[in-house]
Amino acid sequence: MNKPVLGVLCSGRGTNLQSIIAAAESGQIPAAIGLVITDKPEAKALERAAQAGIPHICVDRKRCASRQEFEEKLAASLKEHGVTLVILAGFMRILSPYFVREFSGRIMNIHPSLLPSFGGAHAHRDVLAYGVKVSGCTIHFVDEGMDSGPIILQAAVPVADDDTEDTLAARVLEQEHVLYPKAIELYLKGRLVTEGRHVRIKS
Repeated sequence: MNKPVLGVLCSGRGTNLQSIIAAAESGQIPAAIGLVITDKPEAKALERAAQAGIPHICVDRKRCASRQEFEEKLAASLKEHGVTLVILAGFMRILSPYFVREFSGRIMNIHPSLLPSFGGAHAHRDVLAYGVKVSGCTIHFVDEGMDSGPIILQAAVPVADDDTEDTLAARVLEQEHVLYPKAIELYLKGRLVTEGRHVRIKS
């Protein structure tokens, strides 16, 4: 029986990609990583994929005439490589309803806060500005809204009085690297059941 195939979309350093690569190599994630796509040619995630021998491409948004063309190229590449689960790992683009429908129920995202609080692109800045005492990270399924899909897993991280965006981000990232492979593992082992907004984990 063929393994499920992951397609990982990144925009930057690819540290969550690296944790997923390690989990796949160790057998924690029972899947192959079939393709890594970045939207920026300078993204370090491309180097990480190359070093791991994973097919990788850049679909540069700047070279596409429209968002629709960009997303059609993403979808076509993922389908060409037989991707069954799409993983957003620091992918800094909001996906349109078109793309979400193409992979309905099969897109995961990670966000560096405890959703539904502090969605959007500047979570750590917003957390510190608001003065909350606990932040963290969230793995969720992607729906047609922004950071609004059903929540799979969350991990809490205390916010220190002297935290900066960088120090808080570093501690949250440690949890991200543990949580994302775990969420993917649960999905691939058929242990996630989505009922409306609720994701139940079967024993």
